[in-house]
Amino acid sequence: MNRKIFWLLTVLILVSAYLAEAEQSAKIHRIGFLSGAFPSPSHWTTRLRKQLRELGYVEGKNIAVESRFSENRLDRLPAFADELVRLKVDIIVAGGRNDTRAAKNATKTIPIVGQSLLDPVADGLLDSLARPGGNVTGFTPIADVLVGKRMELLKETVANLFRVTLLWNPQDPGSTRQWKESQMAARELGLQLHSMEVGSADKFEASFKEAIKARSAALATTSSVFVNAHQKRIADLAAKNRLPAIYHQASFVADGGLMSYGADETEHYRRVAAMVDKILKGAKPADLPVEQPKKFERTILAQLRANPGPKDPQLPDQ
Repeated sequence: MNRKIFWLLTVLILVSAYLAEAEQSAKIHRIGFLSGAFPSPSHWTTRLRKQLRELGYVEGKNIAVESRFSENRLDRLPAFADELVRLKVDIIVAGGRNDTRAAKNATKTIPIVGQSLLDPVADGLLDSLARPGGNVTGFTPIADVLVGKRMELLKETVANLFRVTLLWNPQDPGSTRQWKESQMAARELGLQLHSMEVGSADKFEASFKEAIKARSAALATTSSVFVNAHQKRIADLAAKNRLPAIYHQASFVADGGLMSYGADETEHYRRVAAMVDKILKGAKPADLPVEQPKKFERTILAQLRANPGPKDPQLPDQ
């Protein structure tokens, strides 16, 4: 092979590599967002979009987003999941357990990232946190563990605290697990626990009256779809009944709740975005361990008033 042919082949290889890279960078990745909640300016999809932009994903340039919101109607989730599959999205980012299950039932091949999975193994969404298997992975806020920490913070905040009410939904497996965990935490802290079992909105008023009758001096809530859907009403009733309350995320405080303790939300969405980035670059969900929070934040009402956030808080789905 003479030198001219050698250099020609070299140039052709370099040009081919450049064109392949240019084609890859110009590709429009289609991302499907599936949520059981109402859309709002502060919904998790908005926060995740922001983190994706920081990674270089710009809508209309290298990604296209298809969002589907069922507006608290769980029966609509399967149809929306099927619709995203028909649109041939490259990845589905789902809210919590119900959204992720609907997506998983709709496809066994399209990668799925659940951005707030309370207990994905127990819920049958994946094989294990370390090796998910299948096409689902995501982020877990370790809600079962944090319910005890929130009770500890209540005891530190409320003088002479003896009896605490825990609001939970017996129809929700994740909420039920947190209720069981809270009983152990209460015993260790020397607290008596009053069970506020609420599965429908018409039970709130009576349940709060029962808590006051039981001489509860504070309130904690579990993380669940039902609780999230009624955060403003819960915060208002806690204030009306003069029950100091601690919640699992800061948006409750934005609605008038006393304080919250949970995973740092900025870190949460940054890590979910990083997971989406890895999958779009070729990683398989089966090989990506479920992420867990490393940073936590405590928000109190006075702090939030000094540093006001969005006026229309929206909770992540469960």
